[in-house]
Amino acid sequence: MTRCPTGSRRCLRRLRHDLAGCAQSGRRSGRWQPAAQRFFAHRPRAIAPCLDAGENQLRSLLNWKDIDLVVFDVDGTLYDQKRLRLLMLRRLLAATWKSRSLDTLRTLQTFRQVREALGDHPEPDFMRLQYARTAVRHNKSEDDVRALATDWMERQPLPFLAGCRYPHLDRLFAGLRSAGKQIAVFSDYPAKDKLAALGLQAAPVVCATDADIARLKPDPRGLLAILRQTGLPAERALMVGDRFDRDAAAARNAGMRALIRTRTLHPEFDTFRAYDDPVFAPLLAPVAVRASAA
Repeated sequence: MTRCPTGSRRCLRRLRHDLAGCAQSGRRSGRWQPAAQRFFAHRPRAIAPCLDAGENQLRSLLNWKDIDLVVFDVDGTLYDQKRLRLLMLRRLLAATWKSRSLDTLRTLQTFRQVREALGDHPEPDFMRLQYARTAVRHNKSEDDVRALATDWMERQPLPFLAGCRYPHLDRLFAGLRSAGKQIAVFSDYPAKDKLAALGLQAAPVVCATDADIARLKPDPRGLLAILRQTGLPAERALMVGDRFDRDAAAARNAGMRALIRTRTLHPEFDTFRAYDDPVFAPLLAPVAVRASAA
């Protein structure tokens, strides 16, 4: 078997990521061969020896036989967050027009900014501070901010989630269970109602807002709680998310591997573009076979 001259995991990650993009391009156009030809034509000679290693070498970067627990993030990982935000923005603008006030829109923007800052610079009392700091900026009570955030960020999006769910997730979850893997969730926001709206099941479901967690990613407390509840070691667990600075960093802090949904390459973490990418093929294939046989 020909090896990459540099022996670089980064080189193989890039190749796998680009192959997935090539496959997606071919599926969209219905012409796989031209898409593949364009892929190989534009790859530098430096990675050519890696091609001889074949698909098995690429998949060896993530061997599903070594994984017993898969922990999913929710927002941006299980559903298209940009699409949902656009849908919610339309509803929010309609409410803004009706009230003739930008107060709700601006308060929610501040709330998001405050939470991001608390993730970057953790503080022990973040559960209270996220509301208190937003309230001060907008001359509101903490209860008013809490009610506003709960309504617009947790309740009102629920009816739209099913339409924003990423394709093939049902097949992946079924494949994981068929392979004997446990599925858990760790989210910075309350997740149980969202999972129900998405038609997905996981256990345990742990959130940064849980009283016994009270830490935002990249703090690993939530992941460590999941490991304790499942009784599995970190090296047998995988975190699937959509952010390097939150999900991947939390996984690293917990001693776990991470797999990040993105179109951006990263020198440290494995990435994928869609849930039917080659990395998931060992899990999706059995489900597809059963479906066709039925």
